Amino acid sequence: MPPKTKVKRPRTAAERRERVAKILEALDRMYPNAACALHHRNSWELLVATILSAQCTDERVNMVTPGLFAKYPTIRDFAGASQAELAQDIRSTGFFNNKAKSLIGAARTILEKFGGKVPRTMEEMLTIPGVARKTANVVLGTAYGIPTGIVVDTHVQRIARRLDLARQNDPNKIEQELMKIIPQDRWILFSHQLIHHGRRLCKARKPLCADCQLEPLCYAPDKTV
Repeated sequence: MPPKTKVKRPRTAAERRERVAKILEALDRMYPNAACALHHRNSWELLVATILSAQCTDERVNMVTPGLFAKYPTIRDFAGASQAELAQDIRSTGFFNNKAKSLIGAARTILEKFGGKVPRTMEEMLTIPGVARKTANVVLGTAYGIPTGIVVDTHVQRIARRLDLARQNDPNKIEQELMKIIPQDRWILFSHQLIHHGRRLCKARKPLCADCQLEPLCYAPDKTV
């Protein structure tokens, strides 16, 4: 087995900033047009898809939502849905009873509190059933282009730690670490890029380091080159 590539760790704040800049440049080369993989036509559909994506793949969600939105075309349709029936409609996404409850609660809250429009602030988003920071960041960033934070899913969590951009384990704490070192105008694209990178190359069990442009900047102990 060939020896692993020796990568110099940054020692000063200036070196750390330079390394982050190089990481962002490499991500731009690899994933210049990275975008949300969840299919949607508006902010409400994106919110529904994001709630469904918890503990489920985007591919599975994208298989379920076309039929779901055909059956329930508006927020009012979701608000008036039978929870038991809706649960069966989304059964294949897992945790379907809780998700059905969240979707109906979200629809009713948006109708009652926000005039039927998905709100545009983090504070308002967090009052909606089924919505935590990750979901709110997805909707605000992708639907509205508002960089309120960084989406930290399992890929972002893993890669941020592998690249030594974050040291914490809790997603909310990782988000705070990343927000301190990633420019705010990059927050939305950065999360999409890391998610694509996690699916394509930086896999959990066996990262494809030989094909990765970040390899010269990465000193993760589980590198495969």
